[in-house]
Amino acid sequence: MALHGSNGRRRRRQRGFTLIELLVVLTILALIGGVVGTQVLRYVGTAKSETARLQMNQISSALDLFRLDVGRYPSQAEGLRALVERPAGLARWNGPYLKGGQLPADPWERAYVYRMPGSQGRDFDLISLGADGQVGGSGEAADIVLN
Repeated sequence: MALHGSNGRRRRRQRGFTLIELLVVLTILALIGGVVGTQVLRYVGTAKSETARLQMNQISSALDLFRLDVGRYPSQAEGLRALVERPAGLARWNGPYLKGGQLPADPWERAYVYRMPGSQGRDFDLISLGADGQVGGSGEAADIVLN
């Protein structure tokens, strides 16, 4: 280190950041994290809803195959289990109709709701109750209904 001044004191060079500089950097990182984090959470919610729609389309296709083989959709009592297990008394059942022989849960780990006959003149209703698991809701908690 070099001597500075006539009194012979040694001055150290300061290395590092001041407290203000650190606070500014942390504030900027927090702002960026807040914006990016919000977008990531919105994307994850949308991805779960889209996953539910895709699974419901697969289940609907399996229900159509069941109908082609048996001549009808599963009854309310038989439910979606009829896609993976032969119901009693059905000789023309040619399943399982879903890969892996298991019913998928919705992205929130709950069973899909199957109603036979369906509402509004449909053959059946297939519903995911969304993030909240309750009938109705809005946004991420909205029900997803196969049309």
